[in-house]
Amino acid sequence: QVQLVESGGGLVQPGGSLRLSCAASGSIFTVYAMGWYRQAPGKQRELVAIIISGGSTTYADTVKGRFTISRDNAKNTVYLQMDSLKPEDTAVYYCNAEIRTYSVPRRGYWGQGTQVTVSS
Repeated sequence: QVQLVESGGGLVQPGGSLRLSCAASGSIFTVYAMGWYRQAPGKQRELVAIIISGGSTTYADTVKGRFTISRDNAKNTVYLQMDSLKPEDTAVYYCNAEIRTYSVPRRGYWGQGTQVTVSS
């Protein structure tokens, strides 16, 4: 079994910063891409940022220059540093990881989500 546990969400004022973390645990053989998605009320879930095992990154246009994704492969952990936050960044943020375990082929897993609210 694989678990993704997120932390770091909360309430922040516009212009502020938050750092999200997501740690994968379980019988992990290999972690491939890791990423962050978000879903605002009444909207579809959308990609925020993704980082592959080699370190290459992709960002949504709406967060480029403000958010930074990184990972610690030794800890199977992905981070999302969010700066210059705007009210429109308010959403539930979900971690996603493509993982191969010792018994299950490569597939995607989701975290439980963490709320980020940007408001004055």
